[in-house]
Amino acid sequence: MAEKDEANGLIPGSLDDLSGLTPDELRNTLEVLDAHLKSIHMTENGELRDLTEDEDAALETGIEIRKAIVSKLEKHERISSIFRERPKAVQQALSNIRYGLDDAAGDVRRLTVPEARDRALRVLDSRDASSQLSGDQKEQVEKYVRTNTDIARRILVTENDAYRDAWMKMVTNPNAGYLLTDEERSAMRAWEEYRAMSEGTSAAGGYGIPVFIDPSIIMTAQGSGNPFLQLARQVDVNTNVWKGVSSAGVSWSFDSEASAVSDDSPTLAQPSVSVFMARGFIPYSIELGQDYPQFASEMSNLLSAGYDELLVNKFTNGSGSGEPQGIVTALDADTTVEVLLGTAGTLAAADIYNVWAKLPQRFRRSASWLGAVDINNKIRQLGTANNFHATTVQLSAGAAEVLMNKQWYETPYMTDLTSSGVHTNVAVVGDFSNYVIARRGGMNVELVPTLFDVTNNRPTGQRGWFAYARIGGGSANNQGFRLLNQT
Repeated sequence: MAEKDEANGLIPGSLDDLSGLTPDELRNTLEVLDAHLKSIHMTENGELRDLTEDEDAALETGIEIRKAIVSKLEKHERISSIFRERPKAVQQALSNIRYGLDDAAGDVRRLTVPEARDRALRVLDSRDASSQLSGDQKEQVEKYVRTNTDIARRILVTENDAYRDAWMKMVTNPNAGYLLTDEERSAMRAWEEYRAMSEGTSAAGGYGIPVFIDPSIIMTAQGSGNPFLQLARQVDVNTNVWKGVSSAGVSWSFDSEASAVSDDSPTLAQPSVSVFMARGFIPYSIELGQDYPQFASEMSNLLSAGYDELLVNKFTNGSGSGEPQGIVTALDADTTVEVLLGTAGTLAAADIYNVWAKLPQRFRRSASWLGAVDINNKIRQLGTANNFHATTVQLSAGAAEVLMNKQWYETPYMTDLTSSGVHTNVAVVGDFSNYVIARRGGMNVELVPTLFDVTNNRPTGQRGWFAYARIGGGSANNQGFRLLNQT
C-alpha cells in the first residue's frame, strides 16, 4: 500500500500501486521515490547511513519498484515513437483496441462472460474508480459486475477518460460532434455498438451515463432513503419481463420400509415482474450550461435524487399498470395476507403481536417492518406503567427501530391511521426477498437542444436533459408478508 511522504507525496509500497497510473503520474512517482530512496541511503550531508533491517528491506523494495516504473516509461516511449511516425493509422488502431472495437483485440461484444467480468473488475479496482465511488457504492457495483455481464460490458465502454469527456460535451452542447477528438469518437462508437447489441433497447439516440455516476446502478440504501434497495431481491433482465418460479416447498414424509415413496411434488407458480420506463426531465438555461463547469456532474446528482424518490413511492404503492407494483398494492388485493386491527382507528400492542403471529415462521426469520413515521410514533407510545412489555421509546431516540427483534424501515408513502370508517394500510411485515425489483442496467440521457414556449412556440433560450431508466417491481410471493390494516 502506498504511504505518504509529507514533503513529496505518495510513495508506492508495492508494484500493485503502479496499476492504472498515467505516464505523467509515473514520472511524478519516480521523482518522489528517488527522493525517498536517497533519504534512506544517505544523510543530508551526503554520508552513507547504517541501515536497520527494515530500512534495508524498504530500500530493496523501492529499487525493484523503481525498475518497474522505468520499464513502463521506456515501453511507453517506444510506442509513442510509433505514434510520431504513423500517427493517424496507429493511433486509431490502438484507440479501437482500447475500446474493444477491433476484432483482433477482442470486441467487447464478443467477450466471454468471465472475460468481460474480469476486465470490468480491473477497471473497478483502479484509482479512478476509488476516487468516484464510496465504499458501499463500489461494493454495489462489484456485485452487479459479478452477476450481470451487461453491467460489466457497460463499464468497459463508458468508464474511461475519452468516453467521459465525450459524454460531457454531448450532453451540454448540441453541436459537440465536431469538437470530439479521434479518441473520443472511438469511445462513443464503442458505446453505440454496445448499445446496438443490447436486446430491446428503446429510445435510440441517448448517451449512457458513465457507470460510476449512474444513479440507476450505484444507488444503495446507505446512500439514499430507499429501504427497498437494501431489502428486496434485485434481478437484472435483458427483456421487459422477469419470470420466476415460486413454491410453498416440498412436503417430506416418512414411508414404510420397501414401500413406494409418497408423491411429495410441490405446486409451482410462475410470478412475473414487468419492467417499465422511469423518466426525468431537467430544463436549464443556455447561460447556465456555458458558465457552470461542473454542470453535468451536478445534474446527475439531481437525477439521482428524483429517481430515488420515485422508486420509494412506486415500490410502496405503485399500481402495477405502467409502473412498478408496490408491495402495499399487492398485499391489499390479497385478503389472505391482511390482518385487521382489533379496534378500528386505534393501534394497540395486541395488534403488533397479532400481525407478527400471523406471519408464517419461515418468513419471520428474515423479516422486516415497513410503515409511516406516524405509525412508528404510535408504537413508541404503547408502553404504560401497567404495560411494561410494550416499553415506550424515549424522545431522544430517532424511532422505534426494532420490533420483535426485527428492523423497522420508514416509507413516507404509507399513511397514519385516520377515522375508524376509512380503509387504512398500517404496516407491512415480512421477508422482503419475496419482493422482486427487476431492472435493465443503466440510465441514458438525451440532450434536447432547444425548448419552446408553449404559448407562442418561440425559443426560450433553454435546453433540457431527458433521462430514462427501465425498472419494475412486484411481489413474487404474497404469503411471505402480512399487511396490518383496518376495515
